[in-house]
Amino acid sequence: MKNTILYLLSMLFMSIISCSSKPSEPIVRIKTTHGTLKIKLYNETPAHRDNFLKLAKEGYFDGTLFHRVIKDFMIQGGDPNSKDAQPGVSLGDGGPDYTLPAEFNYPTLFHKKGALAAARQGDQQNPEKRSSGSQFYIVHGEVYDEAKLAKEENKIREGKRRDIFNHLLMQYNDSLNMLQQLGKEDEMMALQNFVMSEVMRIYGEEPEFSIPEKIKEVYKTIGGTPHLDRSYTVFGEVIEDKTLFEKIGSWFGKHYGLEVIDLIAQEKTDGRNRPLNDVVMEVKVVKK
Repeated sequence: MKNTILYLLSMLFMSIISCSSKPSEPIVRIKTTHGTLKIKLYNETPAHRDNFLKLAKEGYFDGTLFHRVIKDFMIQGGDPNSKDAQPGVSLGDGGPDYTLPAEFNYPTLFHKKGALAAARQGDQQNPEKRSSGSQFYIVHGEVYDEAKLAKEENKIREGKRRDIFNHLLMQYNDSLNMLQQLGKEDEMMALQNFVMSEVMRIYGEEPEFSIPEKIKEVYKTIGGTPHLDRSYTVFGEVIEDKTLFEKIGSWFGKHYGLEVIDLIAQEKTDGRNRPLNDVVMEVKVVKK
């Protein structure tokens, strides 16, 4: 009887552990001419996770370049047109014939150094902030102090007001143009004032944005690009855990993890931020 109770308790405990444990996150390996990056893909961004895994399994990224590199900002790749691209050729417009819906998970996921995020077209052409089907970037970033973070917070708040204004302007643009054509300047001015008052009213109804303290601490230590938060989808991050083989390799000058981003970011580039020496990648799925 005692053994039966212990067995049942053991099974119950295992069941609780099984139900509460977080599903494992897929891992991909990006081999580059400067070393190897191991990246986990977040389960919180399933559309981006599954798309990246699909493309990696198909060999879509193999032979492509990190075609846009900006020190203290990011390294970007994933353009299929970069395969065997001749020096000086403009890159960055290639990709599959689809985009992905934005999957923002701020403040859980943010642009710390080593974050993997999706590139996209700008807000004017892409107000829904949909992601490119293949192009991605990895954050290099910089370390921020409190004063610089305060400036970033103000920029984000200003950006929020601008987004509200642009949305309202789209609603009232035809009316404003008509009043201008009719020469009704007083009515046009009144409508403009109304739009501005609505911007401030809508903005004032939301809590004022502040970067959470835990995230500030990351930006003040390892660094990142805080101004991209809540505007671009972060869907993975470079992980630093090395296998025994990789640890041995590092003794012989092999490079892994965040140091690879540093090395790529040091590359000299042309006027379009394309490295003068091609940085080629190969992407494989390590764990599904």
